Amino acid sequence: MKEYSRLKWLPLLLAISILILWELGGRFGIISSLFFPKPSTIIQTLAEIISSGEIFEALAATFSRLFFGLMIGGSCGLFLGLAMGWFRPLQVIIDPIIFALHPIPKISIFPLILVVFGLGESSNIAIVAISTFFPMLINTMAGVRQISPIHFEVAENYGANRLNTFTHVVLPGSLPLILVGARLALNTSLVITIAVELLTAREGLGAMIWLAWETFRTEEIFASLIVIALLGSGFNWILRFMNNRFLPWHDAISA
Repeated sequence: MKEYSRLKWLPLLLAISILILWELGGRFGIISSLFFPKPSTIIQTLAEIISSGEIFEALAATFSRLFFGLMIGGSCGLFLGLAMGWFRPLQVIIDPIIFALHPIPKISIFPLILVVFGLGESSNIAIVAISTFFPMLINTMAGVRQISPIHFEVAENYGANRLNTFTHVVLPGSLPLILVGARLALNTSLVITIAVELLTAREGLGAMIWLAWETFRTEEIFASLIVIALLGSGFNWILRFMNNRFLPWHDAISA
């Protein structure tokens, strides 16, 4: 156990060592500061965009697209996944369509989305919603399908109707994989949101990165990437907290 507790600190020590070497390499001219600004310069730039409020405006625009796209695509994927997992005939009908469309890179259909919805926020939200729909649907459907038939038989023997079966068997039994789908959907939606902002948006973290590239302010690119990494880590922490809060038995079984 002591060896494992020591190993937990290795990633942090490795990251600190890389940053120190990076800083020294930049100060002594070994690493080009034009392409790889010193960590101290990146932190200073990050502090400047925070103090100026520029980062908060970008975050507000990104969060808006992320939230609406996730709510629309995630909720549709959740409801359809529950229905497909519970009703076998529905799964047989829709499965071929889902698994034919799922492998298509979602960003590749963005020009078609622009044709349908036009330039503007509607297109950005639509592509984010489509990207979050599939991981949520597939994981939710798998969560329902992996529930043992014994649970349904017990509910039926106790006289449970469809509503009781859904609330006491289907939903709790599929919740672990639903949260896995939510985690995948959230990470995917963040990636697609940034990619869309790089292409079309005038506001947002992706637009900030694109403007920094056009003006060759590489330190601002790295500062924006740090913010995106912190966002992703924060989202994963929230979903892990939800997993521990609502599924304590699941972690105990996994352990």
